[in-house]
Amino acid sequence: MTSASVTLTLIGGPTVLIEIGGFRLLTDPTFDPPGLYRTEPVRFEKTAGPALAVEQVLPLDAVLLSHDQHLDNLDASGRALLPQARAVFTTPVAAARLGGNAVGLALFETREIEVPGKGRLLVTGAPARHGPPGIEPISGDVVGLLIGVEAPGDAVYVTGDTVWYEGVAEVARRFSPKVVVVFAGSAQPRGAFHMTMDANDALETARAFPGATLFAAHTDGWVHFKESAERLAAAFASLGVGHRLAAPEPGRPVAFAL
Repeated sequence: MTSASVTLTLIGGPTVLIEIGGFRLLTDPTFDPPGLYRTEPVRFEKTAGPALAVEQVLPLDAVLLSHDQHLDNLDASGRALLPQARAVFTTPVAAARLGGNAVGLALFETREIEVPGKGRLLVTGAPARHGPPGIEPISGDVVGLLIGVEAPGDAVYVTGDTVWYEGVAEVARRFSPKVVVVFAGSAQPRGAFHMTMDANDALETARAFPGATLFAAHTDGWVHFKESAERLAAAFASLGVGHRLAAPEPGRPVAFAL
């Protein structure tokens, strides 16, 4: 299968509709309305609802789920959506918890999605660390996901909830995606350290993937995000690399050449 372009639509938070070669994929589904969902052990308070309803993203060939253990990456409406996709690609531990159509990907493992009339896509698991060194027992397992058309990871890289670290650098050494969906926002639900990429991390990611455009996601919509899409764009612009970053308007499709 060949595809000349990929279209991304930010729905809100980490939820992005990816349309490529007739396939429809969705990252970390979150469709619940704004509200206070939890206060302990961390506060999960949502400030903005989704730009599109569940019905507007269906049908789905796959869900790319970075992890299942946090409400801002998989909420109640998102969980209800999962069985409607052909497959859910996620961490092995999340796949065991979810069951059904969930497929756990080991690091750098590649699986095929093949649909009659559409051809195939390649989905590859990538490393992710949801916060500073030593955070893993608290934050749990997370996976990044790569989409390939002709070869693994040649189209889109979804970082998932991660900071810049050696695992992301390894992805850059192995793959050359045209678009990197960067989960930014500098999430700080537990203190001064950030659990997702801040502007410095995103700039480092742009440097590591010189042939890619970054698509900003997971920057707004929850009280624990400290860097908005506007602040991230301002940081890129101040260093003369504003053209490397797409800070999309929720609900508005953005097309990228492959």
